[in-house]
Amino acid sequence: MERDTRQIGLGTDSMSQESVTKLQKATKVKIGKFNSLRAREVQPGEFWDVVAVTAADESQRAAYELQVRQKVARKELPLGPHYKVFSDPPGPKIGNGGSTLYALQQLNDIYGKSLERLRVILIHAGGFSQRLPSASALGKIFTAVPLGDPLYQMLELKLALYVDFPCRMKPGVLVTCADDIELYSTGGDESVRFDQPGFTALAHPSSLSVGTTHGVFVLDPDKKSGHSEVENVSCLRFLHKPSIDEMRDSGAVRKSRGGCFSLSDTEFVYTDSTYYVDFDTAKSLLGLLEELGPLHCEVDAYGDFLHALGPRATVDYTSNTANVTKEEDSLVEIRRKIFHLLKGTPLSVILLNNSKFYHIGTTSEYLFHLARDGALRTELGLLSSAFSLNADENPGRCVMCSVLDPACSVGAGAVVEYSRLGAGASVGGGSVVSGCWVRAGLSVPGGVFMHSLSVTRGHRAGFVTVAFGIEDDLKRGVEAPSRMAELKLFGVSLPEGLSRWGLKEGELRFSGGAPGCSLWNACLFPVCSDQQSSFSLSLEMLQAALSGSAFTVPKDTILVSMRESLECKNLEEMLTFRRGLYEDITRGKRDNQSS
Repeated sequence: MERDTRQIGLGTDSMSQESVTKLQKATKVKIGKFNSLRAREVQPGEFWDVVAVTAADESQRAAYELQVRQKVARKELPLGPHYKVFSDPPGPKIGNGGSTLYALQQLNDIYGKSLERLRVILIHAGGFSQRLPSASALGKIFTAVPLGDPLYQMLELKLALYVDFPCRMKPGVLVTCADDIELYSTGGDESVRFDQPGFTALAHPSSLSVGTTHGVFVLDPDKKSGHSEVENVSCLRFLHKPSIDEMRDSGAVRKSRGGCFSLSDTEFVYTDSTYYVDFDTAKSLLGLLEELGPLHCEVDAYGDFLHALGPRATVDYTSNTANVTKEEDSLVEIRRKIFHLLKGTPLSVILLNNSKFYHIGTTSEYLFHLARDGALRTELGLLSSAFSLNADENPGRCVMCSVLDPACSVGAGAVVEYSRLGAGASVGGGSVVSGCWVRAGLSVPGGVFMHSLSVTRGHRAGFVTVAFGIEDDLKRGVEAPSRMAELKLFGVSLPEGLSRWGLKEGELRFSGGAPGCSLWNACLFPVCSDQQSSFSLSLEMLQAALSGSAFTVPKDTILVSMRESLECKNLEEMLTFRRGLYEDITRGKRDNQSS
């Protein structure tokens, strides 16, 4: 069950300059406060007691735990909180709702009675990020953000933006996702407080079209919202991805209020993002898991939990599977059990009337928000060059934790992260280069994605560089190889791309043993003995596919898929490469300061 990929809340064009300035100032204060907590022991009540991150499986859990340990050792995080990573159980996907239940169970196993005194943030970060494959191996919660020194990743950014919450929150759990950003301001003596029983959700004013792809809150029509930046109200009902007619019929549509927080639309709705669960309600969710037993379908922490709340909640939604990624026979029964267990639980809503919500879950969004979007750059204070050597400071591109030769060039709208670029190397506009070692003189075309992974196959270490077009759909599948012409790679049909590499359709292998065929499991990428050769060979293949020129894959070359590369990834080697960059950049900055 996927969240929508668009920005919601108040668009810059529809916000007054006063509103934008307030967002900037409020965000700067939060980031400054978090920076003051990094690398020092926090006092009780000053920060989260537990920072919990979910993972899809044991392999991902181990990868996350290793990275968190390294962050703590490098003193990039506040010291004192317990940092935990919880894996989903083996078997079918259970969705972020299932992950929430299992994480609560594991928290209860660890802390027992003392859990009722703790303030916990639970960040959903499981999954393999097929729409942002640069985050697939190491996790989207560890996606770089061009901010801070040491460099922020999404984990630090989430903790920074919520830095005010713990001290204004009763014991309980804040549930959020790893790939979204919420910016908001409060006015005067206002603050965001989580001190009500049941669920308390953050809400953002959004257009009706955005409401069709998010959760929408139905508020009491007799209680008109005022002009405060933060308002606390009760919610009558929650709608999950409703149609515009459903929003109107249920009374969710509000009239624009005018003033500095107004949308350009004359009508708007309040949409969801993050929510808090008080401890007593968290205990009831634990009881729910005991009643349900092992899960065999995906449960949505938003649609399936919040739909049951509020005095006007109805059981009707339980049989509506229109927004379900994969329908399972047990889903309706599980939804009914959730509904009856949670029915009558209060749902409070905190209206963030001056707020912005960004989603960074796809390669296109990643490029846009980090390299092109002046709004987010301004509001967050994002940099063109963050913790890098010899990177151009010109806006409109983004370089993070990378070492560039002074003669390199990076095109407008491109992102380079965790990479080394040799003399005269260039990256075309609108491209992503991630985790790569680019030899001198090589040119990456515009509009492509290239990402190198360390792998271990048969006890032998190697490297794979995957390459796709920015607009390629890695998740789209066809039922059989005979239909692979429906898949597009770099804008041409997959068989056409194969022919340009001297390969026949029958030679292409799809990994995983599943009947479906997609770019995700198509074995297209060569395994090489070293990182630079891996990048160079994949680049030659990419250039042939784009230009139509003939290229022959070297004889006896092993080709693997993105999926296979993840299954045999060498996490330690990838982190060693990043550590080498970190050390070189730190040394380079020190030398520059002393010269």
